[in-house]
Amino acid sequence: MAVISMQTIRYINLLDKVTGVKTRKCFVHNNTVFFAVDRGQVSRAIGPGAVNIQKIQNGTGKRVKIVEEANGIENAQRFIGSIVAPVRFKSLEIKNGEIIITAGSNQNKASLIGRNRRRFEELKKIVQDYFNLDLKIV
Repeated sequence: MAVISMQTIRYINLLDKVTGVKTRKCFVHNNTVFFAVDRGQVSRAIGPGAVNIQKIQNGTGKRVKIVEEANGIENAQRFIGSIVAPVRFKSLEIKNGEIIITAGSNQNKASLIGRNRRRFEELKKIVQDYFNLDLKIV
């Protein structure tokens, strides 16, 4: 179970105030605030011409992305792919209690891991919180 910080609660309340969309899932990855909302609420959260995103970005001073919430392990590839975009990975497998991402090229692998393994650690925490699985990048 993930621990929710006061900053995360502030981000969630800001999303609710600006868009009227409720979520309980918010996290920071690569200095971007992600909100995971229900499938039918994504366009409402973004707003016409991305006006809601702009309001939230101006309020937080950080980049903001709205992603579709993963409804189980079968949606893990789409969910993780939307988090790490524009970086693409070759494949995603689930074996022995861990998610194994095959990066493809060394450049993609370096982008997924990040300097001092920072992006990898952030993504590993997200995967642990959402799917209760470990993460490995090859």
